[in-house]
Amino acid sequence: MPSVTYLHVDGTKQVIDVPVGKRIMQAAVAAGIDGIVAECGGQAMCATCHVYVDEAWADSFAPISDEEDEMLDETVCERTQASRLSCQLVVTDRADGLIVRLPATQV
Repeated sequence: MPSVTYLHVDGTKQVIDVPVGKRIMQAAVAAGIDGIVAECGGQAMCATCHVYVDEAWADSFAPISDEEDEMLDETVCERTQASRLSCQLVVTDRADGLIVRLPATQV
């Protein structure tokens, strides 16, 4: 099962095993990780599951859809090249060791 590290702004890390096929957002919510609000429940309609994907894993996920791209323009914290909505990131075996940085705030 792939291991995913959620890196908080203060430098603390939470590492969880995420089943293949689960979304990064779902795993964070199920594990009670602060920093992922997920107000819309994974419909790419709120941008409250914004994360920064470490560049080493950027190509491990499907490209940003037009819908996700639009929502990323609405994030509270700065959008960067590494910005993704974690509800759109489906875990595969290639995601083992993935590091996602959490923004300072989602709302």
